[in-house]
Formats: sequence, structure tokens, C-alpha cells
Amino acid sequence: MHILLVDDDLDTLQLVTIHLEREGYKVHNADNAEAALTLLETYKVDLAIVDVMMPGMNGFELTEILTEDYDIPVILLTAKGQLADKEQGFTAGSEDYIVKPFEPSELLFRVAVVLRRYERSLENFIEIGNMKIDRKNYEVIIKNETVLLPLKEFELLTLLASRSGKIVQRIFLIEQTWGFDIEGSDFTLNTHINRLRERLIRYEADVEILTVRGIGYKLELLK
Repeated sequence: MHILLVDDDLDTLQLVTIHLEREGYKVHNADNAEAALTLLETYKVDLAIVDVMMPGMNGFELTEILTEDYDIPVILLTAKGQLADKEQGFTAGSEDYIVKPFEPSELLFRVAVVLRRYERSLENFIEIGNMKIDRKNYEVIIKNETVLLPLKEFELLTLLASRSGKIVQRIFLIEQTWGFDIEGSDFTLNTHINRLRERLIRYEADVEILTVRGIGYKLELLK
């Protein structure tokens, strides 16, 4: 797991980094919001721990960007403990809020809880390139546009996307989508796959469904 730690207090950066790395996390440090956003151009981050009071862009503003633009859960770290500050933090999109001074064990506990909670929420979503599949609401979002697919096409796309980059056998797709006793199963599967391909092209998804002759299909990012 990769954690982004943003704080203009170098002592805090060092202390928190030591404890996180002891737990096996990979930590990326930044002493201001702008440096943190630059790091995100290189690293994929699973969680951010952000100090509120920083020069330039403050922690609340950075949290809004991290949660809305990057879909990264945030724990706010601050010396302020007033209710209004907590409200502002949660309104900005933070998952949790820790007041300095704190025990390292408390921070580690909260990090583990937020990561577990966020991982469970991600089970409802599959994201590949510019396409995001919302399993709970049966929606596909491509380039921020919601695409409503017929149910069988949605199920096929979800099966392929959940195994992105891997070959999915025809028989598996048929069994999972229609069951064993579907008449004309090969023709039906081919028809639905072709319709899916047309929709992906129409909505400019940067993924494609490849045919693996005699075996099945594979969803991959466009090269």
C-alpha cells in the first residue's frame, strides 16, 4: 500500500514515516500541497494523510482535489480540534480526522480502518482507463458520461473488466451470463460482444475487447 504524507512540519513527516514504514507501507512525503500533487504524477497512492495548516494551499483545499479528482481517501492531521474544523474537513471529503498530538498507534489503527473501508467500497467499482463500472447501480461511466447498457451486455463487460488483461473463456461468459441451457449460445455471445465493441468505440473508451480464437475474449487498454 502506498501512502502520501503531506505536512510542512519535517519532524512530523519523519516520525509518521518511520511508524508507517514499520507497518510495511510505502510512504511518499511532501511538505506542501503543490509538491503532493506533483508526486501523484508519478505514483499511484492508496491513501493520503494531510496536515490542515500549510502555507499556500491548505489541507482542506488539497483534500477536495484528492477526493474529487483522484478518488484518494484522506485522513486529516491537524493541531486544531474545534468542531467547526472537523465539519470543514468532512465536508471537504476526508474519511477521518486526527488531532495533534496523537499516539502513533492511533494513527496506524485509523489508517488500517480507512483502507479496509475504502477497499470494501471499491468492490462495487471497476476502473480501467477512462471507463468506470458501477456494479451497484448498473452504470458504466466513460469520459465522465454515464452509459446505460442492456443488462446482459453490462454483465459481460463486468466479467471481462474484472479480469482485465486475462483471457476469459467463452463457456465461462455464457454460464455466468445466461446459464447452461441457452439456445444458440455461441451466436448470442458473439452478437452481444459485437454490440459491446460498437458502444466502446462510440463512446471513445480507451479499452478494447480482443478475440482469442478458440478460447474466448480479453479486455485490454488500447495501445
